Amino acid sequence: MANGDQHAPGRGSERGQASIELVAVVPAVLLVGAIAWQLALAGHTAWLTANAARAAARADAVRRDPDAAARSSLPRSLERGLEVDRLGGGGVRVSVQIPLVVSGGRTPVRVAAVSSLGTGR
Repeated sequence: MANGDQHAPGRGSERGQASIELVAVVPAVLLVGAIAWQLALAGHTAWLTANAARAAARADAVRRDPDAAARSSLPRSLERGLEVDRLGGGGVRVSVQIPLVVSGGRTPVRVAAVSSLGTGR
């Protein structure tokens, strides 16, 4: 037997093992990444919704349209499905649907924020 023809016993069955493991792990890594991105998008949506609620409360305090104020403080991608409700005591509740990372659709989950300037009417 020549030197190059000798293989350690059992090594032939492990050939390609790393490739198979990589192929098995890649979808799991992509799924974890998509979930993390969706959670970040949900957090960003909550932050933008709170800002829109503050803008709507300021507009309501000076007798302007809170719906228009909330809509103008949100990006266009979040304006669809926007709900603005006036609450007692000068408060405003703003809610939007969380967008999906994939397919550009919307989740059935809504994020809401309430803001008030304490100008009870």
